[in-house]
Amino acid sequence: MSQESVVYGCIKDVIFTADMEETRHRRHINRRVLAALPSIEDWPLLSREMFVLPSETLVVDDLYTDVVPFGNSYKGVEYEWEQWLQRFEDLLKNMYWVSATVHLETEFNGVHTFTWHSEKEYHEPNSGDLSMRCEWMRESVSF
Repeated sequence: MSQESVVYGCIKDVIFTADMEETRHRRHINRRVLAALPSIEDWPLLSREMFVLPSETLVVDDLYTDVVPFGNSYKGVEYEWEQWLQRFEDLLKNMYWVSATVHLETEFNGVHTFTWHSEKEYHEPNSGDLSMRCEWMRESVSF
């Protein structure tokens, strides 16, 4: 068996329609942090290619949430999961966001969902500790 693990999720931030300059600044910071990640060619746990960077162009209709989706497939990442989580939290510490969700799907250990929510209106870069919640679900397989 290959022990494939799939990790995917999103980081959400708010869009301030009353202050578009603030929104542009937040997007610029988040883009810069994500672009600074190592390339997937270097085999890091987190790479810039696994994230969809927020657009430079700011278009606001009725949408008030900026969503940065991400995902990657690994071979047995659960054996390095503590390191993966630490690197993801290091990334979050340097970004603007209101919430983040990570799903870890493993062949042997089921599905784990990890969530972070800002204790304030939003998280500012380098503004303190992060708190994470984990939920675990394992589906039984019938033959």
